[in-house]
Amino acid sequence: MFKIDNLFLLVTGLLAAYLCWYFYQHYLKSKALHHLYYLLGFAVLLVSGLLLIFLGLEILTSPYVLTVASLIPLGISMGVAEEYYPAWKKAFKWFAVIGFLAIAITSIGNMDTLRKISVPLFHGVAGLVIFLGPFFAKGAPKGFFWVGIGGLLIGLGGIALAFISVGRQLLFFSPAFVALILTPLLFLMTGAFALGFAKKG
Repeated sequence: MFKIDNLFLLVTGLLAAYLCWYFYQHYLKSKALHHLYYLLGFAVLLVSGLLLIFLGLEILTSPYVLTVASLIPLGISMGVAEEYYPAWKKAFKWFAVIGFLAIAITSIGNMDTLRKISVPLFHGVAGLVIFLGPFFAKGAPKGFFWVGIGGLLIGLGGIALAFISVGRQLLFFSPAFVALILTPLLFLMTGAFALGFAKKG
């Protein structure tokens, strides 16, 4: 039976596929590394959306899905840092690599205490970079702030999912509430990203 959640996920997937194509084309033209980081984030988003359509929201409790999904905010935030904050990009790459490894080891290794720290920490910082970075980026095109709006949404959703995955609730983000808003949130987030990146031409 087709559900409204699947409609949101389908449109999200189409937007993510467009963004993957967009960044791949731009990488072929410029060979700029930040396009690959953006591409990584949206490729994982595309695959995650397809998995949610076919396997349902239950897969979000999988430590493997949690680990791979962390590449969405980490990839996009590395792209922002690489493109607009060259003085910080090397340090942030190390942060992202350490964050991914920390999430992978603590999630797959079932290290609950450390996972409760690593997942919200690295998701949160990556979300902040995506949220605040576009607003302070020098030379960014007008309208690029939409990427920041997408960053706000990805940060909220990611941290809420992270707390639920470790068996805790963040504020009013109960499992039932997150399940209710997740697919519309993914759609709005991806739409904001598409608007923001489209301003770059």
